[in-house]
Amino acid sequence: MFFCDYPIKNNEVGLPLFLDNIGKHVCQPRTVRGSGFTHPQILYCTKGNGVLCIDGSRIEIPPNTAFFLPSGYPHEYYPTAEEWDLHWVVPDGYACGDLLTYIGLDKPTVIELKDTALLEHFFSRMHESIRGDSIGGNLRASGYLYNFLIELYRQMNSGRIIRTSNRAIVAAIDHINNCYMNKITMAELCEVTELSKQQLCRLFKRYLNSRPMEYIAKRRIQAAKEMLTSTEMSVEDIADAVGFCSGSYFCKLFSRYEGMTPTQFRNI
Repeated sequence: MFFCDYPIKNNEVGLPLFLDNIGKHVCQPRTVRGSGFTHPQILYCTKGNGVLCIDGSRIEIPPNTAFFLPSGYPHEYYPTAEEWDLHWVVPDGYACGDLLTYIGLDKPTVIELKDTALLEHFFSRMHESIRGDSIGGNLRASGYLYNFLIELYRQMNSGRIIRTSNRAIVAAIDHINNCYMNKITMAELCEVTELSKQQLCRLFKRYLNSRPMEYIAKRRIQAAKEMLTSTEMSVEDIADAVGFCSGSYFCKLFSRYEGMTPTQFRNI
């Protein structure tokens, strides 16, 4: 089976993200692009085996593997079995580059996928939207494209966290989720994770883009937002319930992270 959808582009070209083309090849042939492709590409394999050749390296692409190719990047890929089921998605839009960079796709990348079910779902919805509605289909496909990229980002992050040494970051987050309402010290987190303060700070910065104490504050604010919308508790009582040392400090941090006071948030 082979298909490649090139939607007629209309108003969606003004969107921050839209679909340039999408396709699937059950028996993907050898593809050689000495000057790369005109757009960034995301490809993933569901069956069979193939090889990606890039920067002088030969990388095996088995099932449940995706790879990202920036625009204009020389590459070659080809099957090493009778069947190599390869899907591809080509995004575009004025914010496409920034979004891809944000989710970690700013250079050639090979991604091990835990599960392709959701990616397949959004891929199918994009295909059906384009084939079923030549007028507004690509607008709907743009929404599915965003979902596709977020699912890919989720799987990329999941893989990174699982591979973290001794799952230290997971242990730290679990401890914070269970004890955020109490005083939590760096020494306590270091004991839980069996890491030094420096190692723990590096892990939080790498995987959460946050310092440990900053993450704890954000977790407390998350809990406070739930209380502000579901209870009649005073701001002072909520601050105390979620672990802040004072109501004034709670209000200061809440305003910093949310852009409004707790009372303003409650009255939205």
